[in-house]
Amino acid sequence: MAKFENPQDAAVAEAVSKTEQFFQQNGKKVVIALAAIVIVAVGGYLYKSLVIDANAQKASVLMLEAQERFGVETPDFALALNGDENGAGFLDVVEQYGSTAAGNIAKHYAGICYLRLGDLENAEKYLSSYKAVNELAAEVVNAQNLGLRGDIAVEQGNYAAAVALYKKAVAASQNIYTAPLYLYKQTLACAALGDKAGAQACLDALQADYAMSSEAREAEKVLGSF
Repeated sequence: MAKFENPQDAAVAEAVSKTEQFFQQNGKKVVIALAAIVIVAVGGYLYKSLVIDANAQKASVLMLEAQERFGVETPDFALALNGDENGAGFLDVVEQYGSTAAGNIAKHYAGICYLRLGDLENAEKYLSSYKAVNELAAEVVNAQNLGLRGDIAVEQGNYAAAVALYKKAVAASQNIYTAPLYLYKQTLACAALGDKAGAQACLDALQADYAMSSEAREAEKVLGSF
């Protein structure tokens, strides 16, 4: 985790990310929600893409094996990542079918698994290797991918990079779930940089487009104590 001399910076960083702590505090509900967002969002995209891929059948079988470990109520992220004699992991899909649609999504999943295991370097490596897909069904995954990379940037104390990534995450999918979340995180990252104008712009966007969201209310508190 990044070290901070300024207690205010540390508090902001914790609010923006602290991914491990966040998962620990929220437990199964967060893991289930994360899995559901990814699985639902990519379902249509994978179906359409895999049926026309030469390696589709083999790749889809391996993906299903890995997803079974990831999508359960109490996931084993190391097992979902690496697989075992009973089934493949996401790394198997990436290594064998990395150029396919399934392999692309597997990179995103692998990044999440590494993030949950506390390996920020590999989390960034695999999340960054995911290629955004220009299809409606994959927009949420595109946004989540950028947002998770923003979280990693915050963990590393790189607030400027986090602001840029959160901004891209908002633009990637204008929906009521991810957009306000990443606008709020962008607000906090701007605050950590001392960029009041940037934080105010994020708050304005939240109030204009997502006024009823909890993120809009929390962002207002951040600006009130700036």
